[in-house]
Amino acid sequence: MTASSILVLGAGELGMAVLQELALLAPQRNARIAVLLRPASLHSATAKKLQEMGIELIPGDLQNDSQSSLAKLFAPFASVICCTGFAAGPGTQRKLAQAVIEGGVQRYVPWQFGVDYDVIGRGSPQDTFDEQLDVRDLLRAQQGTQWLIISTGMFTSFLFEPSFGVVDLPNNTVHALGDWDTAVTVTTPEDIGRLTARILFAEPALSNQVVFTAGDTLTYGQLADTVDASLGIQLKREAWSVPTLLAALVEDPDDNLKKYRAVFAQGHGVAWDPAVTFNAQQRIAVTDVAAWIDGHLKAPATNR
Repeated sequence: MTASSILVLGAGELGMAVLQELALLAPQRNARIAVLLRPASLHSATAKKLQEMGIELIPGDLQNDSQSSLAKLFAPFASVICCTGFAAGPGTQRKLAQAVIEGGVQRYVPWQFGVDYDVIGRGSPQDTFDEQLDVRDLLRAQQGTQWLIISTGMFTSFLFEPSFGVVDLPNNTVHALGDWDTAVTVTTPEDIGRLTARILFAEPALSNQVVFTAGDTLTYGQLADTVDASLGIQLKREAWSVPTLLAALVEDPDDNLKKYRAVFAQGHGVAWDPAVTFNAQQRIAVTDVAAWIDGHLKAPATNR
């Protein structure tokens, strides 16, 4: 199997990072790189930038096109990488996996750039995770299409998203999800892009396995210490226990952020030893939390 033709689904934050890195590696491997975009996006600034990078544009609509229509779009490609996440709507990830299999694609990288869904299992506070397990079951139950799952942990920046509430700089507070000893693995989208491209082009080819990455794995206590040391401040610390977060979810069961907080607080399948990761084994430098803070954050004015 070769990676001579690769179709990326989506050109959002992660899709662009993957496409940029694939475009850098493609010439030396004589690889064709393409991206599937909605017809309305084919003349956008993003589309123009992609074309300037030598990336082919393929029109298609992941939500509204039928499984068979998508299978025909996918069929000419040796590998398909899905960089379109849950925003595509319920059932889309299952449909895409089925279309890939129907199209006879040699290798598929589904949208699983996140936690270890096998460890978390079904029935977690984040109900969309069950569809991720459906995709894994579909791929493992067949032999026509090889698959690669890339588990990256949380996007590093999400730890600092005020609405998520872990590092809440506007309110000079850091919250632990679960407890201060609960751990989380994070990777930046830029590193995910670089590592995904390297994984796709690895020799001998990788297939039918879960590949882990990690920019950092740390406890919430270590996260708080890192923020304080990096910014020269001392944030207030408050732990959100699992019972507290589950109770908040009962009160507001459709709140997506509350679902994510509860899952990460439980601490299962959301962190792994960096030593097992592709980047560690290949000695590829990545961005840890301290380096991310140095490049993106300033201390709140009240704490300077």
